[in-house]
Amino acid sequence: MDPMPEQSPSSATHDVTNQPPPLAPYDASADAALLEGLRREGAGWAEEDVRLLGLRAGGAEAQEWGELANRHEPELRTHDRYGNRVDEVEFHPSWHHLMRTAVAEGLAGTPWAEDRPGAHVARTAGGLVWGHTEAGHGCPTSMTYAAVPALRAQPDLAKVYEPLLTSREYEPGLRPPTEKRGLLAGMGMTEKQGGSDVRTNTTVATPTDEPGAYTLRGHKWFTSAPMCDVFLVLAQAPGGLSCFLVPRVLPDGTRNTFRIQRLKDKLGNRSNASSEPEFDRTVAWLVGPEGRGVKTIIEMVNCTRLDCVMSSATLMRKTLVEAGHHARHRSAFGARLLDQPLMRNVLADLALESEAATTLTLRLAGAADRAVRGDEGERAFRRIATAVGKYWVTKRGPAFTAEALECLGGNGYVEDSGMPRHYREAPLLSIWEGSGNVNALDVLRALGRSPESAESFFGELALARGANAHLDTAVASLKGELAEADQLSARRVVERMALTLQASLLVRHAPAAVADAFCATRLGGDWGHSFGTLPSGTDLSAIVDRALPV
Repeated sequence: MDPMPEQSPSSATHDVTNQPPPLAPYDASADAALLEGLRREGAGWAEEDVRLLGLRAGGAEAQEWGELANRHEPELRTHDRYGNRVDEVEFHPSWHHLMRTAVAEGLAGTPWAEDRPGAHVARTAGGLVWGHTEAGHGCPTSMTYAAVPALRAQPDLAKVYEPLLTSREYEPGLRPPTEKRGLLAGMGMTEKQGGSDVRTNTTVATPTDEPGAYTLRGHKWFTSAPMCDVFLVLAQAPGGLSCFLVPRVLPDGTRNTFRIQRLKDKLGNRSNASSEPEFDRTVAWLVGPEGRGVKTIIEMVNCTRLDCVMSSATLMRKTLVEAGHHARHRSAFGARLLDQPLMRNVLADLALESEAATTLTLRLAGAADRAVRGDEGERAFRRIATAVGKYWVTKRGPAFTAEALECLGGNGYVEDSGMPRHYREAPLLSIWEGSGNVNALDVLRALGRSPESAESFFGELALARGANAHLDTAVASLKGELAEADQLSARRVVERMALTLQASLLVRHAPAAVADAFCATRLGGDWGHSFGTLPSGTDLSAIVDRALPV
């Protein structure tokens, strides 16, 4: 009898070749557009910290945190073992690692406590690099950041809570807020019957004998990060729709009524819990005057809209880096993908879009920073430009991430690559804080009600006058379009506003290869209907080498 043949290891049938090495560790701050914008907008003093955070964000450990936090989704626990209602959400330890780092790095409310020009720009730049880990935990840090200016409408509450909301201490768990070293804030506006039309909210606020204290009764349709310590909530008071502060735990240590009916089963953003809470005799304190709830909470919305732009720009940059890494190390048909003309065209086109988004994000952050410090011109510009940026940059995200995913081919379509997670994340940013229609109409309202906003916007565009013929033509055309703008044309007009604003920033601040290609394609019409259709003569190498340094 012949002896059995020696068994070969399973790998004997093939060798693994022509696959890119792991991207991590890498430097998430190695982005010329980001670092130049950081300095230009008054936060050059933070560059060392941003660079260190970029190295940490691109490190293998932080990248694994992001993957694990999304693989092991939050779980709702409504009752304890004895049957007591607890309404708690449990997270994987990786979520807490991400949160602890973000808060410690000042990405939540910290800038409001720093009397230093550029503090808000530094925070935004930090978000642009730390967001390379994952997007979900950016929700509670964003809402905490945004809650501070709204809470200032009620100075007695701000005096108690603001020092804790601006802390760099992350302290999870439900305890009386004033017994903690740091707090997180959420918001509760949306109801199932109204969506963005918050004036139709049916949650009712009833005054109590205690001045400023009310009880709430109602149901919210989307309230993310339900384990935050306090929430800003809209409800109908006797004087109309009003804003209230709702703590999860009352000062005496008892649980406030915050019944979590379920967690949403979402397309993306799965590391972050989004919930439906029910209020029933829930204790709340009035923030601002009765009947002025929208005006009070709009300051929060302006801040979170900026973070939507920031998060979209971050997703673009992250997926561009992934696509470039793959193209640099993968060969096909006898050459590296990066060296093949058509792939180089795709990557250059994506790089233009990414740089335009990052540059606009930092300009908006600079406007916010200077507005906080009393610059009325920047306040007017911020009012309209943030809504313009929110509309356009978040719209570009899904198409961008889809193209970046395709650069990896079939490898990009499997979960292990991380690209499907980014792709699922992208549509959220155009929905959160008002869908495209809401933001487009908001721009029209600002143009009609605040002439100074239009003046500041065109004043910004005028800074690039004469530098590019495509831009000059587009600005002249835009002025005519705005004169006839209505609801039907709102999206078209706001898109043109966004493109001219991005182009003007690139013409003034980016290398000629970047600015000229952007203006020729986005404004001059020398472009196809997908990425990778930059015209002949475009300096592809200059654009790609700037975006994807070795």
